[in-house]
Amino acid sequence: MFMNRSRVCIALDFQTKEEVLAFLDKFDEKLYVKVGMELFYGMGIEIVEEIKKRGHAIFLDLKLHDIPNTVKQAMKQLAKLDVDMINCHAGGGIEMMKAAIEGLDEGKTGPHRPKCIAVTCLTSLDQSVLDHQLLIHEPLNDVVVKWANNAKEAGLDGVVCSPLESKIIHESCGNDFITCTPGIRLADDSVNDQKRVTTPSLARELSSTEIVVGRSITKADDPVKAYHECVRQFEGE
Repeated sequence: MFMNRSRVCIALDFQTKEEVLAFLDKFDEKLYVKVGMELFYGMGIEIVEEIKKRGHAIFLDLKLHDIPNTVKQAMKQLAKLDVDMINCHAGGGIEMMKAAIEGLDEGKTGPHRPKCIAVTCLTSLDQSVLDHQLLIHEPLNDVVVKWANNAKEAGLDGVVCSPLESKIIHESCGNDFITCTPGIRLADDSVNDQKRVTTPSLARELSSTEIVVGRSITKADDPVKAYHECVRQFEGE
């Protein structure tokens, strides 16, 4: 199920069910979509169930980050939603990430648990933030690769990272290790609040496994056309 879909994930950064369904109704095809905190906190599991009912694949982007047992129990509950992929924060450490996998295994409703990936450094961060706000003085790329290796050691399927770090993560963790990369914009669009951004075509060159695209599609005058342009650039179709 996980691989039989586009590798371009649309971020459904909406606040209401009506907005989500009106957007999805523009498409005549099954999509791969991201349900993040904004939508999930507003609409809860109802919106996940509605999207699933329509046959779309779902990346549930809640970025769990807490003590291991809390993350385990939360993942156990979230696994019941039978989404395709879910995430936690690599900053929680190896034991927390192991607990996330345990929770997904215990809560899964079918033979396979959802894929689980870990957020490394948010694409809104740069070296200055690491140095002066977080007091992490190692080079950003080194931090990202270390956290990716921690995720692999914990048994996770991949990470969320910038496309700019995808290649070095694959070199360290293997080509089968998922690099899910947000911070994707079509060439003429604003980067908004993200700093480490690329286009779909560059993300492809940088070896991203899959990309997450939000406003370049959802705010486009023609979202369907914008989506297909992202697919064309990234998947070569």
